[in-house]
Amino acid sequence: MALCCSLSNEVPEHPVVSPVSGSVFERRLIEKYIADNGVDPINGKEITVDQLIEIKAPPIVKPKVPSATSIPAVLKSLQDEWDAVMLNSFTLRQQLQTARQELSHALYQHDAACRVIARLHKEVSTAREALATLKPHTGFTAVTAPSVATSAEAGGVAAQPIEAAGLTPEIISQLQDKATVLTQERKRRGKTVPEGLATAETIKGYKILASHPALHSASMPGILTMDVHSADTSHILTGGNDRCATVFNKDTEQVVAVLKGHTKKVTKVLYHPEEEVAITASPDATIRVWNITSSSQSAIIRAHDGPVTGLSLHATGEYVLSTSLDQHWAFSDIRVGRLLTKVVDTDGNPLTTAQFHPDGLIFGTGTQDSQIKIWDLKEQSNVANFPGHSGPIAALSFSENGYYLATAAEDSCVKLWDLRKLKNFKTIQLDEGYEVKDLCFDQSGTYLAVAGTDVRVYLCKQWETLKTFNDHTALAMGVRFGNHAQSVASVSMDRTLKIYGVE
Repeated sequence: MALCCSLSNEVPEHPVVSPVSGSVFERRLIEKYIADNGVDPINGKEITVDQLIEIKAPPIVKPKVPSATSIPAVLKSLQDEWDAVMLNSFTLRQQLQTARQELSHALYQHDAACRVIARLHKEVSTAREALATLKPHTGFTAVTAPSVATSAEAGGVAAQPIEAAGLTPEIISQLQDKATVLTQERKRRGKTVPEGLATAETIKGYKILASHPALHSASMPGILTMDVHSADTSHILTGGNDRCATVFNKDTEQVVAVLKGHTKKVTKVLYHPEEEVAITASPDATIRVWNITSSSQSAIIRAHDGPVTGLSLHATGEYVLSTSLDQHWAFSDIRVGRLLTKVVDTDGNPLTTAQFHPDGLIFGTGTQDSQIKIWDLKEQSNVANFPGHSGPIAALSFSENGYYLATAAEDSCVKLWDLRKLKNFKTIQLDEGYEVKDLCFDQSGTYLAVAGTDVRVYLCKQWETLKTFNDHTALAMGVRFGNHAQSVASVSMDRTLKIYGVE
């Protein structure tokens, strides 16, 4: 029930009650009346403003004024409200456009700041590399390749002549003498198992001993190739996507040298078996020879017109075999950086890999059209072909016994060839989609390692799988055995070098 003011007979906005008469009044009216008369208007008794009691009442909903009850008045009211809404919407759109412009300007400033920071970071990195070249750290050497034009004057770095020098009678005699010595040593060893060679049961128990992720730049991840020093298997040479080759000591876990000079990724590396010499190759069409001890580059061999895809060191330690996508194989002197001979593939196919036979008088090459070719080095002629793969040949490796050749392509299998009968005597079929990137026999020819989707070790003759390593998170690109197969090392696109062995 609504309250009613005793003076105005209307619903009060601020109702109060008089304790004298018990009547309800509008506050402003009763206060004015008391101020003028000093008594209650109902019974005439004296009362003061302080005696009034306020009443808590819900807010009053006033009826519409008579002007808003007609249709024209309602339409006018709606029109006024619509105009107000449109004006407010226009103001909001203006504010939104201003906010967008301010945000765009802020983003532009942020992008410019990021570019400046990236440029400064690159300049700092370049300065640090230059400083490392001038002041090598203890136990670590950074090597930067000099240019070919100035290398001969600057310190004995030889630039390979334009014309091939040819295989002289002296070189051929040297190759033949070395092959004779190696053949006699192989016969003397016979079929005896080398002392200290790891047994098959030992290899089955191999576990990961170490993982080294920081050998190459994280900005261009991926280790593409590796080799191990035969005389000191603790020294490992790797080549990566970062255009560098790294020499690493796995025993001390220290980087010995970083070899910089290639303008593209390093895809092939060789560690000289008797000296602290490294040989590297790259799609930049150069082969570079490095003296690790003196931290200097000793030769640049420009034997090819295309990416260098294969490297193999001759048993004399004086010459290197290389193949390229320019369809040629080349034989060069690493001491003076001179090309000795260069021969085009008989079918004009790009060459993908190369490997010397242990005796050094013949070698094998792989082609992009899945052919394996055997060449006579002295005659510089193709003497045998092994068809059977499909896809470009990815890797090949000769066994130390001189009889077996292992090959792999993009067909998920490893084929074994008998060089005496010139035929395939065993095919190891791998899982569907398995990628093979590298093959390696151990120094005794007892075991074969395969790197690719994973790393596997096979026992030769029985060709059974002894151990499979699945520790890499990307393709394994290279694998090598340690001395007497007492350890296995592998590198991967995941930027790690992993060492396996007995704990």
